Amino acid sequence: MRAVLWDMDGTLVDSEKLWDVAINELYRRRGRVLAPEVRGATVGGSADGVIRIVFDDLGLDPNPEHMAEVADWMHDYVGELFTTGLPWCPGARELLDALLAADVPMALVTNTRRALTENALNSIGRQYFSVTVCGDEVPAGKPAPDVYLRAAELLDFGAGDCLAIEDSIAGTAAAEDAGCPVLVVPNDVEVPITPRRRHVSSLTQVGIPQLREIYAELQLGLGERSA
Repeated sequence: MRAVLWDMDGTLVDSEKLWDVAINELYRRRGRVLAPEVRGATVGGSADGVIRIVFDDLGLDPNPEHMAEVADWMHDYVGELFTTGLPWCPGARELLDALLAADVPMALVTNTRRALTENALNSIGRQYFSVTVCGDEVPAGKPAPDVYLRAAELLDFGAGDCLAIEDSIAGTAAAEDAGCPVLVVPNDVEVPITPRRRHVSSLTQVGIPQLREIYAELQLGLGERSA
């Protein structure tokens, strides 16, 4: 395990709940209530993907300019919520501190736009990450593998040398397709099991020795076991 590649929303910080607020407000303004299955489909997705799902569910004309306006509104809305501070997911900050102290390179790999990510980093702390890659800086966001491939490239490692930590279906698929073994810490949605993933219920269960063990076992193709 040469490096650890971190997802942000729902993995490091429980910011998915703030996206919930924004999407529910969007539905409220149109006299609708967001269905749980629709919200579940948006978790971990790129901005463009989320907006397409929302427009389709609301029956709105998928006019590119209107979709871009709504996406901008959502990011501005969530950005205001970010300024109040971001709640850490259990065990995330402690694991970041341990990896930093052990000089393990880390990258932040997120579908969130750069401007909003910079806002979030004011709460999380920039010192943890050698590089950060955002969804608006690559050809396609998660579930495409581009953000993970770019992060590994910037660290000068192969993607297979890096352990990804994710919480969503889209993010896990992106990391896996890039070639990373993946530690999955489900938050809002259930993530399917595959041989290249290990599930834990909380980051409080793992330290650096456990991360290295998980990485090694996934590289050997041992796959999922209870954790």
